[in-house]
Amino acid sequence: MKAVIMAGGFGTRIHPLTINMPKPMIPLFNRPMMLHIMDLLKEHGINEMVLLLYHQPEVIKNYFGDGSEFGVRITYVTPLEDFGTAGAVKQAAKYLKERFVIISGDLLTDFDISAALKFHEERKAEATIVLTSVKDPLQFGVVITDKGDRITKFLEKPGWGEVFSDTINTGIYVLEPEVLERIPDNENRDWSKDVFPAMLEEKAALFGCSLQGYWQDVGNTDAYLEACRDVFAGKIQIDLPGTRAPIENRRIYLGQDAQVEQKDLSLLEGMVVIGDNSQIKGTARLKNCILGRNCTIEDGVELEDTILWRNVYVRKGSRIKGATLCNSVQIGQGVVIEEGAVIADETTVGDEAFIKKDVKIWPRKLVESGAIVTTNLIWGEKWRKSLYDGALVRGLTNVELTPEFSAKLGSAFGSTLPKDSFILCGRDAVRSSRMLKRAFVGGLLSTGVNVIDVKMISLPVLRYKLTTFGEVGGVHFRQSPDDPAATEIIFYDADGVEVSSSAAKGIERVYYKENFRRVHHSEPGGISELPRIYDYYREGYRRALDREALRAAAPKVVVDLNHSPAGDLLPSLLNELGCEVIELNSHVSERASGATPEQRKRAEEQLSRIVVTLGANAGFWIGPSGERCVLIDERGEIFSDIDALCTLASLVCRAEGRGELVAPVPAPQAVEALAQAAGLTVTRTKNDGRALVDAAKNKNVQLGFSMEGHYIFPAFHYNFDGMFTVAKTLELLARTGQTLSAARQAVKRQAYRHIRIPCSFDLKGGIMRKMSEDSVDHEASFIDGVKVQRGDAWVLMLPDQHQPVAHVIAEADNAAEADRLVEEYRHKLEEWKKELLSQ
Repeated sequence: MKAVIMAGGFGTRIHPLTINMPKPMIPLFNRPMMLHIMDLLKEHGINEMVLLLYHQPEVIKNYFGDGSEFGVRITYVTPLEDFGTAGAVKQAAKYLKERFVIISGDLLTDFDISAALKFHEERKAEATIVLTSVKDPLQFGVVITDKGDRITKFLEKPGWGEVFSDTINTGIYVLEPEVLERIPDNENRDWSKDVFPAMLEEKAALFGCSLQGYWQDVGNTDAYLEACRDVFAGKIQIDLPGTRAPIENRRIYLGQDAQVEQKDLSLLEGMVVIGDNSQIKGTARLKNCILGRNCTIEDGVELEDTILWRNVYVRKGSRIKGATLCNSVQIGQGVVIEEGAVIADETTVGDEAFIKKDVKIWPRKLVESGAIVTTNLIWGEKWRKSLYDGALVRGLTNVELTPEFSAKLGSAFGSTLPKDSFILCGRDAVRSSRMLKRAFVGGLLSTGVNVIDVKMISLPVLRYKLTTFGEVGGVHFRQSPDDPAATEIIFYDADGVEVSSSAAKGIERVYYKENFRRVHHSEPGGISELPRIYDYYREGYRRALDREALRAAAPKVVVDLNHSPAGDLLPSLLNELGCEVIELNSHVSERASGATPEQRKRAEEQLSRIVVTLGANAGFWIGPSGERCVLIDERGEIFSDIDALCTLASLVCRAEGRGELVAPVPAPQAVEALAQAAGLTVTRTKNDGRALVDAAKNKNVQLGFSMEGHYIFPAFHYNFDGMFTVAKTLELLARTGQTLSAARQAVKRQAYRHIRIPCSFDLKGGIMRKMSEDSVDHEASFIDGVKVQRGDAWVLMLPDQHQPVAHVIAEADNAAEADRLVEEYRHKLEEWKKELLSQ
């Protein structure tokens, strides 16, 4: 039998370890990672290997040759293009005429491959995917099987709300050669995204074999260090080079000509592997360490949980813990390197330097003596582990998000767009947003992308323009509503919708690889303006409203404009529609420092008092970006977001009498009751911006809303718009003849409870699996989290996408039952956490 070893990846996520070598060649205990995979395959009788190469193929070929030195026969296949995981295997089809195994060359595992082969044979499978359970399934493909082990569902790199199991695809497959006939020649195809889903749809013999044992995807530097620590801890046994010293309770392995000055080895603790011709001098202390060939450790050095590749020199008195030092690194005297640091090839660190926790230093750098390195050193710039949080990039202004960073991000974004295309760029009123936007625009222009600079603008206006024509996307810079010291950069596609996660990852890949498109000096993009952008918005705004009804009602409203760009537009629009408008905080401020929750609460209370004092019909608080809207009725009652969404749903149902509402999964059941009574339908979806906007594109939708005070009226445009929400609310009140307080009171609400429970990311996958199993005997939905129907009541468990928190939400006829439900599931969650921690 043959095995195909996937060894062509770029290893971008594990930079800087892979700057000068392909990922399968990263040394793991002084042997290439892929060699451990070959050892595993040989243990199970597989001696013929087909290696699929792409990135730096000569490094692998020069090391392994024909395989005879390692007791295997190797055939190399190097596709001319990146054909994807399945398309690459298709390139090797002529060598695969019988059943074969596929395995990644950058894994560390001790799985029983023979058991997977036996499983495949017994099930008469066409394809078998080896599965296992992990703590954090977000980075992998989740696989669901039935009782007969037949695969029923795939979730490729899901969000926490979609994780109904912690059983994931390990990237190890047993296949019949007929599977390759499903893959077109010379076309890009992926096993998880293309081939296996197609087999599932055709009801082919596709099975999942769950195996227990050790499995680690060595995808980043943290995983690399964790894999080494796991070997230290004895969680997996691998072949180790060198001769083991005859010392009880310690595992010391000495390579050829290795020298330790302390002959009794008493200063070596735990597991220490010392490579050929390496030296440990004087009173140097090592605990759980790996030294490659030709390393020198001087007197007084302390190393713990540290990996040194070859030709590393550490001078006396240095202390290093939990770090990786790559080939030919030179460390001066008295250097301190903290946990998680990675120092790449041929870097020199001067005496008394301090490398802080998790700092990554790219190859061939010079760290001067006495320097304190607090940020990553990559060609003079800061390296970020992960750029995107959904569709936005967030960071501390001028600390994490600097002009240099912004320019580089603009170059990465522009490199993913067609040359000569057009992008809308806007910002809020804050000066720091303008600073970062200007740097970003420079990066875009360098890639040959044209910029339409709409300057300071409310976000709904920018998104509305994107729904028309001409631009391939947009970017908006704003002060973070959660942290005045931070800036957020939000990316939109050609329809004004937040970019997809795949698009964000594409930008991120270009950013990390620095694979920027640099156009000829005569071809940079141009900058233009769009003076009539407000005219487009005004025209659509007025056209989408019943202007006669508004003029006849002539409502008096108080609007807090929050010193935002909405102050330049909304009051005049409302005046044109016949409203009497009292403006608060309408002056646009470039020095806005952001509002704390307490300040915002005081602003809403002040607005409430003014509404009552002036006898206004309603009050509205507009968020700084123009998307969020808070409602206040004529009696001064400040609506919660749930009160507001129910009230607007009630008004729409009464005024329209047909169509559809789009509601997130956690929204109250009152929405269905209102819709059913008025002849409307309700579509439930995930509570994130992109999912809600996508659902609102249906031509029958009258209203969509989030749980955070964002509303969509697709009759105008299918994006969140707080400014339009003001006028539409007044129009609905005029058409129905109701007051805002009466509309609120007309909604029959149940008791609604929402609690947040601490839950580490490591436990979320297991928690969702437990919740899914617990709900087997109940009616349940899995759109976003797990929502269980309990008679007329319901309870939802939803892992937070970005915080170490799980949400438990319940609704029932009475407060006591709602409280009982959240407490019941709080208790279950805490018990599940204990069970998972004890495993």
